[in-house]
Amino acid sequence: MDLRVALIGCGTVGQGLLEILRDRAAEIDRRTGLRLRVVGIADLKMGSCEAPGGLDPAQVLAAARAGSFAGLPGAEQRRDALALIRAVPADVVAEATFTNLETGEPAIGHVRAALTLGRSVVTTNKGPAALALGEMLALAARHGAQFRYEGTVMSGTPVIGLAERALAGDTIQEIRGILNGTTNFILTKMEAGGSYGDALAEAQRLGYAEANPAGDVEGHDAQGKVIILAAALMGTRLTAAQVPCEGITRITPEMIARARAEQKRYKLIGSVRRTGKGVEGSVAPQALPFDDPLAGISGVTNAVNFRTDLLGSLTVVGPGAGRVETGFALLADLIEVGRGMGR
Repeated sequence: MDLRVALIGCGTVGQGLLEILRDRAAEIDRRTGLRLRVVGIADLKMGSCEAPGGLDPAQVLAAARAGSFAGLPGAEQRRDALALIRAVPADVVAEATFTNLETGEPAIGHVRAALTLGRSVVTTNKGPAALALGEMLALAARHGAQFRYEGTVMSGTPVIGLAERALAGDTIQEIRGILNGTTNFILTKMEAGGSYGDALAEAQRLGYAEANPAGDVEGHDAQGKVIILAAALMGTRLTAAQVPCEGITRITPEMIARARAEQKRYKLIGSVRRTGKGVEGSVAPQALPFDDPLAGISGVTNAVNFRTDLLGSLTVVGPGAGRVETGFALLADLIEVGRGMGR
């Protein structure tokens, strides 16, 4: 079965998906029966390109490294993403543009346009899932499409899908997680004796932190993921104003040393829980006892701990970032879309 894909955004995540398709298309076809063909791409910086029979991932990656799609089939420098979504005959749109947690744009507009046309959407962009999940799911249902967003919380590590399927017969009472690899890397380095400034500089050098790291170190990235988890797994829409958010910028080496003397370790924890007043969320650094299932998670690794009525405590650990890892999240959702279409 052919699955025609329009890719919106060809930065780190989009290129991660293309690398996987370049290297593993035949294996994916053999194991799933799906022939994934990228029939169009739009990127804010590089322009657009399209080919009804499918673009060559290797050629697209070479063009992306050169910074322009000029020379690729159907290349245009001024065609915007919405125009490509409307014009290219794709079955599914993979939305991988930059995240904006204030307005959700331009991603919400891209997703809305695709779903209205009856095209399924997979995305790693937190904006649509955090700010408009109900609308996106309703639009998908109305137009016979699917909206999948597994990669918005822990990259390619399955959290949302796992909970929706494997925990469907249970009730989740609380979700706690290390949801941001940058802050976890910094805290790990600080516990090893480094200063906050040195740890941040190393994270930036290694590509774990942006030049402006505020979204990570002030907790806003984790806050967006808490909002998504509340909506996806607890059926409650929380706004940023309803999720108190504190980052790690006030954590000092002295605080880390005191915690260690008490057999504790600082982690930035995003949580969402059921209370007598409803569902509440928060993001804050916490000194966790060494025997807490999240305390031993180090470096850029992420983890989520579920507390449920029947199963008790369940922890999922895996990568929360990375080019190929996040590209894999798009791939996993594309496969799910294809399976849904084949039913």
